[in-house]
Amino acid sequence: MTATVVARRYANAIFALGQEEGDKALTRHGACLAALGKMIDASDGLAQTLKSPVVSIEEKKAIVGKFLVKVKADAIMRNFCFLLADKGRLAFLREIAACYGRLLDTAKGVLRGKLTTAVPLSGEKQEAIKADLKRKSGRAIELTFAVDKDILGGVVLNMGDRVLDASLRAQLEILRDTFKRGE
Repeated sequence: MTATVVARRYANAIFALGQEEGDKALTRHGACLAALGKMIDASDGLAQTLKSPVVSIEEKKAIVGKFLVKVKADAIMRNFCFLLADKGRLAFLREIAACYGRLLDTAKGVLRGKLTTAVPLSGEKQEAIKADLKRKSGRAIELTFAVDKDILGGVVLNMGDRVLDASLRAQLEILRDTFKRGE
């Protein structure tokens, strides 16, 4: 099975369990999984350890157990992570956290995106953009901001599976293609 299929199955399972408990449990599980995912992202050694067939299941449980204490995981999350260890699926924990995050966003009506500009935006400008996008979409917006000098000017907005490229670089490429075609 591919990582995406495995991650989706386990994320759906823990999400369904959280739904039975209520919104607070969904949010709590999401925060725990997100924290674990960040810990794995921050340490290549941890990711390799969780994937390694040389490290025993009990050692992996001990490692994950220490991280679960740090993030103040409840019994359900502890049991879930230990089940992943028993099934040899701890290597997919980062992907499971990402899938769970998408499920949680969908359930709460949150739309996540990334806005890339050529220069850093002030805090007021960022808030104005978020408010405008929220008003236009009618949904809660979680927007991250990035700077990429290669776009020269304008913005590139990634929201879900859509991309709005209003950068100067894209406009120049369109103009160049138009000149090549002789229009």
